[in-house]
Amino acid sequence: MYKAVFIDMDGTLLQKDHTVSSLNRDVIKKLLAKGIMVVPISARPLHGILPITQHVVPETMPVVSLNGSYIFHNKEIIYQAEIALPEVITIQRELSPHDLSVMYYSQMEWSASVNSKLINKEQAITAVKIKIQSFIETMDDWEANKSGPNKILIAGDKGLICDIEQKLLELYGAKLNIYKSQPRYLEIMNLQASKTKAIQFLLKKYGIQQNEIIAIGDNYNDKGMIEFAGKGVAMGNAPDEIKMVADYVTDTNNNDGVAKALNHFF
Repeated sequence: MYKAVFIDMDGTLLQKDHTVSSLNRDVIKKLLAKGIMVVPISARPLHGILPITQHVVPETMPVVSLNGSYIFHNKEIIYQAEIALPEVITIQRELSPHDLSVMYYSQMEWSASVNSKLINKEQAITAVKIKIQSFIETMDDWEANKSGPNKILIAGDKGLICDIEQKLLELYGAKLNIYKSQPRYLEIMNLQASKTKAIQFLLKKYGIQQNEIIAIGDNYNDKGMIEFAGKGVAMGNAPDEIKMVADYVTDTNNNDGVAKALNHFF
């Protein structure tokens, strides 16, 4: 019997207009009534998740944000992983010559050196206003707070993002988690931060076994958790590479794929 379901948000639980369909919501409600955990797990920052999930799951459910680097439960942070500042500095040096939008997410704040259309796109789904300030100012903030970024999001042209991904993997692939969440988005986290790591952390916390969970996702940052789960589900809108590692392929996010998958397994 499955005891927990981990569901990605963008391209999975959410429709194209960033809303949750009534059918998805109803099926999740039925699972919750049976005592099954339903955990949102997203690359979004926490403040880009809670305004949506508060209408879907109770606040007693954990919420995994920033690709597993920031986990919220019962109104407190129960896990976070940051990128070391020396690595942040060297990554910034690699990125600065290129036409990219680089966003730094640290706990409940996010910042960028300049604004752009791609940053405005993220702002539209994020409740907290971005800080537009120099990288040096952002570094000063982290040093003053003895913190660092939980995630670096790099956005740009698809071809350039592919090139940057290969370059950063060559330099930091053994030190950091680096992968695309969308063709134009590259994400960088601590090695201890991924959706799979977050699931492992929560399984240990709740005494749930690997074969007792389902994970549903649509993109490259979901690949690990789909492979890890007792049953991994890929959305109909997922790339072929993600569908190939899944145990089950459901319908698209715009056609209630989550609800259809859950009805299949429950």
